[in-house]
Amino acid sequence: MNYLKSSLVALQFLTQIPVHFKKYPESKTAAGSLIFYPLIGGLIGLALVAIGFFLADLPELFSAAILLVFWVAITGALHIDGLADSCDAWIGGQGSAARTLEIMKDPCSGPIAVVTVLCTLLLKFSAMVAVLEVQAYWMLMLAPLVARSMLPILLLLTPYVRAGGIGAVLVSHAPRTQVYCGCGLALIFAYLLGNGSIIIMAAVSLYCLRMMMIKRINGITGDTAGASIEIVEAVVLVAIVINLY
Repeated sequence: MNYLKSSLVALQFLTQIPVHFKKYPESKTAAGSLIFYPLIGGLIGLALVAIGFFLADLPELFSAAILLVFWVAITGALHIDGLADSCDAWIGGQGSAARTLEIMKDPCSGPIAVVTVLCTLLLKFSAMVAVLEVQAYWMLMLAPLVARSMLPILLLLTPYVRAGGIGAVLVSHAPRTQVYCGCGLALIFAYLLGNGSIIIMAAVSLYCLRMMMIKRINGITGDTAGASIEIVEAVVLVAIVINLY
């Protein structure tokens, strides 16, 4: 496994930073990208911290808006798309796994998806305003770090529904011990940076999401994985605000 290429695959999957390969890495190297998900989350978090510091003299509402725009742009709204598709599918699927998976493939978004995305972004925005008001800039790092540290664990512990999907390849070839160790160390760092209750709230929310996925579609898909990132990020930000105030 080529660790450099694995890290670049992770960068390609999780951000809009252009990464080009003359030949796409083999399955084992691509699966090794899961090791680097926490690192990519940490880098996104560091960028948020840096922007927060840079905009320190500006009004918090304006700064939070800039942070949110950057956050969405750097990820290409990929995870937001997963959240939208998952919400549409969950409501429209009416309890049917087959119907839920079918709707999830539809690129169009319904009113439920739009409302859910707007509420999630509004929650993130308001939480960041609260964080900026007390100048707790380093706490901005926690949401992307924790969400992307927990995602690989979720993927490895949950059956992947679509056999031919990219996620299925990642899970089947993943170096599990290294992934668990890397994610565990990242979560320990997040605990030291923040507070144990923040990690607990994120873990509980992810556990509940996993149970919902298994009950409805018997596993996880790329869309529900993206949705889990968005939801965990929002939960972490809420937990941060609760701890700060």
